[in-house]
Amino acid sequence: MKPYWHGVFPAITTQMKKDGALDLDSTARHADVLIQSGVAGIIFLGSLGENQALTPDEKRRVIEAMVKAVNRRVPVLSGVAESSTAEACRYARDGERLGLDGFMLMPAMLYKGDPRETLAHFRTTAKATGLPIMIYNNPISYANDITPEMFAILADQKNFVALKESSGNTRRITDLRNTVGDRYAIFTGVDDLVLECAVLGIDGWVAGSGIAFPAENQYFWDLTRRGEWDKARAIYRWFTPLLHLDTHVKFVQYIKLALQECGLGAEWVRAPRLPLAGEERQQILKVIHDGIAKRPAVVRRAVRLMR
Repeated sequence: MKPYWHGVFPAITTQMKKDGALDLDSTARHADVLIQSGVAGIIFLGSLGENQALTPDEKRRVIEAMVKAVNRRVPVLSGVAESSTAEACRYARDGERLGLDGFMLMPAMLYKGDPRETLAHFRTTAKATGLPIMIYNNPISYANDITPEMFAILADQKNFVALKESSGNTRRITDLRNTVGDRYAIFTGVDDLVLECAVLGIDGWVAGSGIAFPAENQYFWDLTRRGEWDKARAIYRWFTPLLHLDTHVKFVQYIKLALQECGLGAEWVRAPRLPLAGEERQQILKVIHDGIAKRPAVVRRAVRLMR
């Protein structure tokens, strides 16, 4: 299966009501705004989608509803973040049945496997579905580092088509190209390193903070595709304080608060997470409000021209 995913594939939040109940209508409305901004795909139930705080039934309800809401306008992917390989396989089979276009596969949660175990988890899950898969490497959060050499070992599994590199080490982009060539589409998953990664040659971006600023997010990405680096740097300098919201342990709360302040969602999260409070909330609100106030005029003009 030839890699074919590229462009902005935002990881979307799972919108909730104040009592923690799923708000599927709000989630679908946000997905619609992202599609209108020009994204190439959407990833539901990643880390930002609070995958591990949802019950198995809720996950399947989200996917069933979002597949219907997106209605094949862009590919719909789901995160796979199960604690056991058997559950990951079950979820992959159910997701395929519900109409997903692919998956973003994480290592088994709650266990730091050695390379042999991590590779076995990926291979076994991949064999449970015929759908394409993006492998998610995030050793900072999930304690399993999938090295370029491990990606080379996995290259014979045909439905592994892409990888999300979130080690925080931009050297990995070049190391991956030197090790696996163009075997996979390479996405970055670290918002505040996206320009650096774009210069080194990536195919896509699993965006986080930018889901609150979809027009600016897509405009910035398009500048990198056209090699307009001076313009891209100018947008990036405005964007970076907002992109930093994605690289903190409370990134879910931070980004949901940004969505709320931009009129695209609500801040409510599922326990054990709690909404921000006190000084921390005020600090994050200042970052968000400063970003809103200083939105680049060039983006607003470009959006008007597109309409």
